[in-house]
Amino acid sequence: MIKTEYKVVAVMSGTSLDGIDIIYAVYNFHKDWSFKIHHAETLKYSTKWKTDLSNLVNKSLEELRELDIAYSKYLANVIKTFIAKYNLNEIDFVSSHGHTALHQPENKLTYQIGNRTVLADKLQQKVICDFRVQDVEFGGQGAPLVPIGDRLLFYNYDYCLNLGGFANVSFEENEKRIAFDICPVNIVINHFVSKINLEYDDRGKIASCGKVHEGLLNQLNQLEFYKQSAPKSLGLEWVKTHVFPIIDRLELKTEDILRTFTEHISIQIALVLKDEAKSILITGGGAYNDFLIERLKLKTKSKIIIPDSQIIEFKEALVFGLLGILRVRNEVNCLKSVTGAKQDHSSGKILNPKS
Repeated sequence: MIKTEYKVVAVMSGTSLDGIDIIYAVYNFHKDWSFKIHHAETLKYSTKWKTDLSNLVNKSLEELRELDIAYSKYLANVIKTFIAKYNLNEIDFVSSHGHTALHQPENKLTYQIGNRTVLADKLQQKVICDFRVQDVEFGGQGAPLVPIGDRLLFYNYDYCLNLGGFANVSFEENEKRIAFDICPVNIVINHFVSKINLEYDDRGKIASCGKVHEGLLNQLNQLEFYKQSAPKSLGLEWVKTHVFPIIDRLELKTEDILRTFTEHISIQIALVLKDEAKSILITGGGAYNDFLIERLKLKTKSKIIIPDSQIIEFKEALVFGLLGILRVRNEVNCLKSVTGAKQDHSSGKILNPKS
């Protein structure tokens, strides 16, 4: 018999390298899905891990495999510490996103590190992970994966907009869930503030002091990706190839780069959000960027909703917990309307621990 309640430890690491998000949540199903997050933390990466993870695209496949094992062990220790800290005795399984090392769906390639069997063995817990690979094998983008969670957990909103490493959006259209990456956000902002020894632009204050460089703004807005139709997704490789060189060529002040790029983000997002009064749920670290939110509000008639900090920071981890549940129930957790795969499917590897 299929259960109606699941107690899950869910783990997420995003491209903005803010750290590892980890939650303990209880999910219930009675006609609709509901949830309650009981514990939630973000563990910041050490300087070494941050450096290693930001250089994944430059590593050979052999180096990636070595790092994959090390990262899986590291992740196991992080999760083990979390479980012990909150004395979590009732866990159905751990659901883990891992960390995206390579994402080139056009080459039938996506590689998430942190999904090795050592994870289940060290934790002595069932682990559901590696959610992207099957979708790419089915001809999909392998991303975004969060929209099924938007549909099942956050159905009260017209748009779900996440402002993390990248901006991605999810909404219903003609009884289908549509979702795609819009543009880079924190992956670019954090990169340039790191040059002045900061981790992020607090509330967008630095950007708000800069000037828009019209030439750079035009170049960014003309990038080929924005002309493509969905489904489409972005990765660090794309940013390093197409975005950083354009910006670096101009040798601008940091505040002008951030001001221009913030304007670029708000323009690209406004183009996606139809010019009509709708409700938009905004989550991810960018929800705290007051200047970016201010620019967005000026460009859309829709009602922008910023939820409580737990949802802002841990929504993606929460959804990956649900993806794990759907996989265990053998129910669809990956939508072809979102990724472009040839079929809806139930994706994810199930790792059982060796006793």
